[in-house]
Amino acid sequence: QVQLVESGGGLVQAGGSLRLSCAASGITFSLYDMGWFRQAPGREREFVARITWSGASTYYADSAQGRFTISRDNAKNTVYLQMNKLKPEDTAVYSCAAELRGSSTWAYWGQGTQVTVSS
Repeated sequence: QVQLVESGGGLVQAGGSLRLSCAASGITFSLYDMGWFRQAPGREREFVARITWSGASTYYADSAQGRFTISRDNAKNTVYLQMNKLKPEDTAVYSCAAELRGSSTWAYWGQGTQVTVSS
């Protein structure tokens, strides 16, 4: 059974930082690219960041570039999202997802963790 379990969300003041984690089980983690997405109330889910299976390449939404850093530890089957200089507009449920190399489909999703940034 595949599980992606996020943690690290919470309430933070604007300008603060949070580090999200996503622990994967039931998959060969090193075969998957990993991504972070977010969904704010009343809005569609949007891409935040992506990291390739080896960690060699990363990609960011414009809104995350320069403030967020995605990383992974394949020995721990975990992907991280370090979020700095948080803004109220970053408030959302953040979810991680897994895409098998070459598949172009996000096959597995976590339940999400709430991030709330107060002004």
